[in-house]
Amino acid sequence: MYDTTMLTKEIIQQVAKVELHDHLDGGLRIETILELAQEQHVKLPATDPQTLRAWFVRGCKQKSLSLYLETFSITTAVMQTREALERIAFEAVEDLAAQNVCYAEIRFAPILHTAKGLSTEQAVQAVLDGLQRGKKSTGMPSGLILCAMRNQNPSVSLAIAELAVAFCDRGVVGFDLAGDESGYPPKKHLEAFQYIRNKNFNITIHAGEAFGVESIWQAIQVCGAHRIGHGTRLIEDMTIEGTHIEEMGSLANFILDRRIPMEMCLTSNVGTGAAIDYAHHPFPIFFRNNFRVFLCTDNRLMSDTDLTKEMELAVQYYNLNLRDLEKLTINAMKSAFIHHDEKIKIIYDVIKKRYAEIRVNYGIMD
Repeated sequence: MYDTTMLTKEIIQQVAKVELHDHLDGGLRIETILELAQEQHVKLPATDPQTLRAWFVRGCKQKSLSLYLETFSITTAVMQTREALERIAFEAVEDLAAQNVCYAEIRFAPILHTAKGLSTEQAVQAVLDGLQRGKKSTGMPSGLILCAMRNQNPSVSLAIAELAVAFCDRGVVGFDLAGDESGYPPKKHLEAFQYIRNKNFNITIHAGEAFGVESIWQAIQVCGAHRIGHGTRLIEDMTIEGTHIEEMGSLANFILDRRIPMEMCLTSNVGTGAAIDYAHHPFPIFFRNNFRVFLCTDNRLMSDTDLTKEMELAVQYYNLNLRDLEKLTINAMKSAFIHHDEKIKIIYDVIKKRYAEIRVNYGIMD
């Protein structure tokens, strides 16, 4: 068996990757925040780049969800113009492509970008323009997921669902429900989900992160989620012995049998308290027991991470080898909200080809 200690950062950096859970307002460059804040007269907690970066990551470092969430008030404040949204989307593609991401789905909540007069339609178009410009510059294709917020009126969620479908032929690939799970069950937004399902469109829902199995059950069985964001609390529907699952409840069996994907965000989950630490994160149990899981970053700025770092952590803590990383990447691509033929083309022409090249270049036999 190939020794995983040989999987250096250099090798992990070079592997093909797929990102399916990346929040636009959670991945800004510090330099961009400073420039936009100056242009738009937004008061920042610090104007020194290093100090400002430390302010953004303190919530994750201190495992404080409130401090983690506080930072989004700053990023959204500088994302209230078409120019800013397009720039940030473009830079997101550049940054992901630099990590050898070959396909990404980036998400944002249009309603959070209307404070200075933009319509939700204008906000969506600005982000799509940025993603398209990024593709022209880097070659990396991407899709946009529109988020509704749990704490807002369900009528707003329905409007965002309608907006997602209206833009489905222009780069929007799915609909999401984000925000605090506690006290805001997904079933309150059922009309939005029914609309999406009736239009044969795609649903991912944040569930099982800050709330238990019931949140995941509702997301899938009531709201029809095709993917689950996080899903860490599914572990509560299992009896575990070491890394082996002794017994599973009906929901865990359903998710495994139906191959419902779960978007795993290691650093984010540890930073927000959804997992105690990396050693106790349920990801390796899910992965070793054949659930369709894959790695994501969630919020690259707030969690001070990227997909290379997430893969490094998985190698370090869960003894993953190159074949494991390839499987995770293919899991992600299979779960993307694009047409089947497009997925297959990327899997065979990009992902498998790149991993084969790395095996040859580094003499890896796994």
